[in-house]
Amino acid sequence: MGAHASNTKRIWQVFAYLSILTIIEVVLGIFKPDSLFHNGVFGLSFLNWIFILMTIWKAYYIMWAFMHLEGEKASFRWSIVAPMFFLIIYITCLVLIEGDYVYEVFQHSTMKWIF
Repeated sequence: MGAHASNTKRIWQVFAYLSILTIIEVVLGIFKPDSLFHNGVFGLSFLNWIFILMTIWKAYYIMWAFMHLEGEKASFRWSIVAPMFFLIIYITCLVLIEGDYVYEVFQHSTMKWIF
């Protein structure tokens, strides 16, 4: 029974941690502080960078806790986390680049798009 109690406690700790991160994201999304929303780097506002980094952090923490990576050897952890990390960065860059391209095409297009 003691093992269940510790696992239950661990699940509630992970739930609390992920809930706090999600609440921070929601509050930032609702209030959009001007200092974060109107200033940025690499074409993105600091607020967007915060959302991207917090999402990656939450994904890593979910893998850490629920895939039980915290108890594994460092080399095995990195063999799982590193490819995911680079894949997430790659996909994020593609979405941002292509999204900006589509936005520019629609902004400067002389054609009428029918949707």
